[in-house]
Amino acid sequence: MKPLTESDIRSSFVNAQPGDLDRLPIPGLHEMLWSEREFLGWRDPQAHHRGYIVHWMDDRPVGIVVRSSSSSLRPGIAAMCSLCHSPQPATQVRLFTAPKAGEAGLNGNTLGTYICEDLACSLLIRVAPPHLNPPEQIERRAAGLRDRVQGFTTTVMKTA
Repeated sequence: MKPLTESDIRSSFVNAQPGDLDRLPIPGLHEMLWSEREFLGWRDPQAHHRGYIVHWMDDRPVGIVVRSSSSSLRPGIAAMCSLCHSPQPATQVRLFTAPKAGEAGLNGNTLGTYICEDLACSLLIRVAPPHLNPPEQIERRAAGLRDRVQGFTTTVMKTA
């Protein structure tokens, strides 16, 4: 992923509702390993139900605001993130909804999907030891993750 600046992030959101970005917390960008990310995802520490996903599409940063469900899946079962396709305990996957862009979002239309609760899919696809997760497999998973994030964002951006 190409690095993002604070300005890139603040101007990237396509589905922000009035007030969503008033106090947008920016994560520590100087700490990012950009080469090991397909998107930048983080939760708002002041409004934990709110999260943000920013990635590059057609050489421009595109961001979406997402909101997590207040309830989690039942403990003791497995779940899979729809973005990174990583199976994990159900308590670590949450339903997130994103308001649609434009008037559709203002009218309350949303799109939902199950995503890793911490929005750290880029890290999760790389956590297995190298002998279990060779570079070719990481690249395949990264390409799939990029495609699914772009597909979700593209659907959020459709206003009709």
